[in-house]
Amino acid sequence: MQQLMDRFLRYVKIDTQSDPSSDTTPSTEKQLDLAYKLVEELKEIGMKEVTIDDNAYIMATLPSTTEKAVPTIGFISHFDTTPDFSGTNVTPKIVENYDGGDIILNREKKIVLSPYYFEDLLLYEGQTLITTDGTTLLGADDKAGIAEIITAMEYLIKHPEIKHGKIRIGFTPDEEIGRGAHKFDVEQFGAQWAYTMDGSQVGELEYENFNAAGAKVIIKGKSVHPGYAKNKMINAVSIANEFMSILPPEETPQHTSGREGFFHIHSMKGDIEHAEFELIVRDHSATQFERRKKLLQDIVTKLNATYGDCISMELKDQYFNMREKIEPVFHIVEIAKEAMESLEIEPIIKPIRGGTDGSQLSFMGLPCPNIFAGGHNFHGKYEYVPVESMQKAVDVIVKICELTARTQVS
Repeated sequence: MQQLMDRFLRYVKIDTQSDPSSDTTPSTEKQLDLAYKLVEELKEIGMKEVTIDDNAYIMATLPSTTEKAVPTIGFISHFDTTPDFSGTNVTPKIVENYDGGDIILNREKKIVLSPYYFEDLLLYEGQTLITTDGTTLLGADDKAGIAEIITAMEYLIKHPEIKHGKIRIGFTPDEEIGRGAHKFDVEQFGAQWAYTMDGSQVGELEYENFNAAGAKVIIKGKSVHPGYAKNKMINAVSIANEFMSILPPEETPQHTSGREGFFHIHSMKGDIEHAEFELIVRDHSATQFERRKKLLQDIVTKLNATYGDCISMELKDQYFNMREKIEPVFHIVEIAKEAMESLEIEPIIKPIRGGTDGSQLSFMGLPCPNIFAGGHNFHGKYEYVPVESMQKAVDVIVKICELTARTQVS
């Protein structure tokens, strides 16, 4: 486990934050700082066909150790971190033999990681935790996944007696801004299916996610002296408020769970003359997803009829529920489930309340369920990962490779 931990600690200290305002790939040059190091490391451990393209997509091959014709499978993770929280000067803290109590991340700023608020901590008493210092995120999302994949590949290289087919690995930029799969060359990757190592708690195995869309609403008003505004003023801010008041108040992120969908307004600005806001739409059900988008269109139509065509909306689909593409090849989920159970890990099969590279890749022709990487509280200063969870992810990868070697190419 020490080698795995050391590898992860090296990765998280390199700032790879992505930038949604950039139109380049990768969206930030600093992602290349880690990408090039990963390329060299893959070569050093003995991986073959190691490549990095102009957009920083990394691919590599672990050749087959069996003469049988078995499927080529892949494992994928992303090396960028979210723009939601600082990833600069990450200083990880190591908590050995966690005692189940509060962890002081930053005494000066009084930042405490407490099981009173984060109950999952109690699952890891006696284990080694890697946390932040309270001033940055950690980057377990998804540098834990990268460390696990490389460690698993190195283990297989050192243990050729473990029979497996051809394994492909891929590391991507810009997943955190929704572009991780946009320029992924599925044909070049050449796998029949893959797994993203990008989940959280030990045992997570996910093959369905939200259908997703994003909308930007722009309202043009008309400013008139308030003393003489009757039948003349069009207050863009008031109309924006009216628009938002029509949305179901109970269908927001803070009021939903499981497969329940929501509307989420995440930014707004405005004055009398001009107001705009952005929101996302999420639902696991394709039917409900379409109903949600229709509601937005209906609100625009209604308010334009009332106030005179002052509202415009740009509504775009972002990704779709990969369940549609996974169910016809459900044996790939069963293999992962069997791998976990053989390692005495209880599979936690549940829908993702978010998106994943695996969703887009599944619709691009590469079915791609998601497996745990072990971290918790992603995208913020309370992020942590148990080292034992990372090791279990390594073990699952190795076992999947071994089990797949028993599967004949169809």
